[in-house]
Amino acid sequence: MSKKMKLGAWLLASSVALSVTVALPSATAATCTKKTTVTMLGTIKPEIQDQFLAAVATYNKSQNCYTLKSIPGDRNITFLQNVTPMYAANNAPTIMYTLQEIPDMADKVMNWKGTKLVKLVSPGLLAAANVGGKQVGVPSTAEAFGLLYNKKVIKAAGIDVTKIKTRTDLEAAFKKVQSNGKKAIHFSAIWWSLGAHFTNIFHANAGKTREARLAVLDALSDGKKDLSKDPVFKNWLATYDLLKKYNGSTVNLTDTEYDASIANLASGDYGFMFQGNWTEPNLMTAAKGTDFGIMPLPISTNAKTYGNDSIPVGVPGYFMIDAKQSTKAERNGAVDFLTWLYTSSTGQRFVADPVTEGGMGFIPVYKGFKVQPATSMSRDIAKYVDGGKTLDWINTYYPAGLQETVGKVSMQQYFTDKISSADLAKAIQDAWKDSVKTWRGAAK
Repeated sequence: MSKKMKLGAWLLASSVALSVTVALPSATAATCTKKTTVTMLGTIKPEIQDQFLAAVATYNKSQNCYTLKSIPGDRNITFLQNVTPMYAANNAPTIMYTLQEIPDMADKVMNWKGTKLVKLVSPGLLAAANVGGKQVGVPSTAEAFGLLYNKKVIKAAGIDVTKIKTRTDLEAAFKKVQSNGKKAIHFSAIWWSLGAHFTNIFHANAGKTREARLAVLDALSDGKKDLSKDPVFKNWLATYDLLKKYNGSTVNLTDTEYDASIANLASGDYGFMFQGNWTEPNLMTAAKGTDFGIMPLPISTNAKTYGNDSIPVGVPGYFMIDAKQSTKAERNGAVDFLTWLYTSSTGQRFVADPVTEGGMGFIPVYKGFKVQPATSMSRDIAKYVDGGKTLDWINTYYPAGLQETVGKVSMQQYFTDKISSADLAKAIQDAWKDSVKTWRGAAK
């Protein structure tokens, strides 16, 4: 299943509208005199669409008050391009799911403050969806990205990933994979991977403190940052060049590239891939019985350089509830469904069970979860989290549209050697210039 426009539009998976009206004993809903239909735009993301829709069907059967319907959107356009005309037509969905467009939606959605779900999440995971003191969204899960690897291939090549501390170590590992008759890495040229995730590797390593990292965004917005002279940016570019050099896949700039990358790593013909743990359901389906791991992408030749030993971990998206065009009953139903999903024993199974067992394979972020993640990659991520070896998702603060501008144009152009490193630095600077400083609480 293709993964298109992951951040900001991945939720717009083609989906089947469900309307199950069988009345069973109530799950979490209060008693009601009539049934209310609650709409949600999309299915969170396409990789777990079937599992999410199964959860919807189970919820609909579990109580008498609400019918949740997943309505389709166009995955070829952005979240805002989908939702804006819906609002104009007075037909806004009750539940929406996005990340970078949160500031754009803050004045249209409900404040979650005081709800049960908010009380079960740590403040740090709520922060990205808190706008001016208003809690406009609640998180779906935690995700991480970095270097993924096929454990069978890596083991056969005699590689201990825990010993890969620097970019030099990584190149040596690539050579070992190649000497064992395999291709070193599938480095994807797909725009959202480059524009959102690979650029984040630079921003997450740009300073040792959050304030230092946000100061880089300030300077870019003010037009006062020369990336070509930044030592971290230079190191990041050197890593970009290394991944390009050892990339064993044919360069594909279209969205079909995602499926190709999954197939390659799952096949056992490749050792590594730059992606995130959202690929695990697809990988497990394509290569049953094979485990896949996740590790840091070192961007320096010095093992002690900040970030070399850590992976970016963050919230990929937040659930928001419309407050402008929905009724009180619709909002209550939206809260009820999401509360059921994350707090009931049945909902938790859909959230945390592996995709091969009918779940979405999410890493739980709500307290009191009784179902723990069982997949290899989830366990790897938990170790980094427990050890404090995590990096920020600075891409949470990217202005809406920036990842498309940078990913689809300059990052892909550099990937295909059409522009120089100096051109790339200037293009990124130009994309950031005059951006509203939402990371400082400024309103759009």
